[in-house]
Amino acid sequence: MSKEFNKEFTFRKYAWHQFKGNKPGLFSMYVLIALLTLAILSPFIANQQPLYVKYAGETYFPAFKSLVNENYSDSVINPVTGIEEKLVFSSTDWRTLKLTSVVWPLIPYSPEQYDRYARDYVGPNDEQTYKSSEGMKDSPWIFRHHLGTDGLGRDVASGLIHGTKISLIVGVISMGIASIIGILLGAFAGYFGDTGLKITRVRKWMIFLGIFLGFYYGFLIRSNVVSENFNDGIRSGLLSFGWSILIFILYVTIFNLVGRKIKLKGYLGALVPIKIDAYVSRSIEVLNSLPSLLLIITVAAIMKERSLGVLMVIIGLVSWTGIARLTRAEFMRLREMEFIQAAKALGYSNKRIIFKHGLPNGLSAVFVSIAFGIASAILTESSLSFLGIGVPDDVVTWGSMLSLGKNEFEAWWLVIYPGLAIFITITVYNLIGEGLRDALDPKLKK
Repeated sequence: MSKEFNKEFTFRKYAWHQFKGNKPGLFSMYVLIALLTLAILSPFIANQQPLYVKYAGETYFPAFKSLVNENYSDSVINPVTGIEEKLVFSSTDWRTLKLTSVVWPLIPYSPEQYDRYARDYVGPNDEQTYKSSEGMKDSPWIFRHHLGTDGLGRDVASGLIHGTKISLIVGVISMGIASIIGILLGAFAGYFGDTGLKITRVRKWMIFLGIFLGFYYGFLIRSNVVSENFNDGIRSGLLSFGWSILIFILYVTIFNLVGRKIKLKGYLGALVPIKIDAYVSRSIEVLNSLPSLLLIITVAAIMKERSLGVLMVIIGLVSWTGIARLTRAEFMRLREMEFIQAAKALGYSNKRIIFKHGLPNGLSAVFVSIAFGIASAILTESSLSFLGIGVPDDVVTWGSMLSLGKNEFEAWWLVIYPGLAIFITITVYNLIGEGLRDALDPKLKK
């Protein structure tokens, strides 16, 4: 290391210096940035609507307009017939219009678009045609299906590009849910143990009652509402699920405050420990004893309607155990260290010690587990999509494309390209996880 690096030494700089030395991990990070960019720009890279078009003397930006308002439309005078016509941007076939000028996306097809002239598994090198304003023509380079189509005429390249967004969203959101649950439960279990938190017996019973009622009214009663909102969209589904969490927290908080206010003597007023570590550890053991994929398949199969949002929540709810175990182990080590003991001696609250002093010093190993967990979540979603469970039929994912390939062995492009996409993405996350593990491991510090 240089003298300048040693003078301004911080663990963050040290970890980044170590990570840069891991060439596979660094290259994988650049690949991941490229995948994220591809996912964010997917509506402008693969879309059946032009980016810019001039028609009948009017200038439009269909791809941008439809992104803001999916049902956007406008009326123009047809330059050939002189009749007023209504253009619904999301459903208009712009290729059949006599356009003055146009700028097409790199892939001028949407993932759910059916090309009637490219049905029945058209290969990348097969003869391809399209319907223009002058009739049927051989497809030019821009209108060719460069990676082929499926049996319904859907473009494989467009499906791969938009499938990138779905896979990354599934990985990040599901592991986000798992991380919140795992970090909180692991931190409380590791910090308090079985004897570190003592409250009155009546308060303990009130908290358990609040947990029961919060789960009942927050999740069981609202299960149909949450499922319907997820069917309307991921954003509305997550918002509805967030309300369920708030209802659960509200019930627990209210009953905790009520239990604190109740002052009794004798049996109900005696101080008893809350065995947080035992509860969390037994929950981890129960979930780990069940095959996670089989559990996800069972829960997804009994849902009334398939939803990508519900699938992400299910994956998150069964994937927190590894993160919780790592966080618990870190906090069991940290609670015996001098700075935690000093914070206790100064009278800091447990909440401040956990969130301000404990978590910043105990999450390095958790980041590695999260990176591996995202790869596992993407693989789980692809497996369920391949089996036809969890995601709706109209959502194009890498797994669903692979599933179509198993029914038509001659359509090799439906197996090779989605399979490569899944392999590359999972490998990237695994290499990043290994790079983080090496960079954050104190045993390798020089």
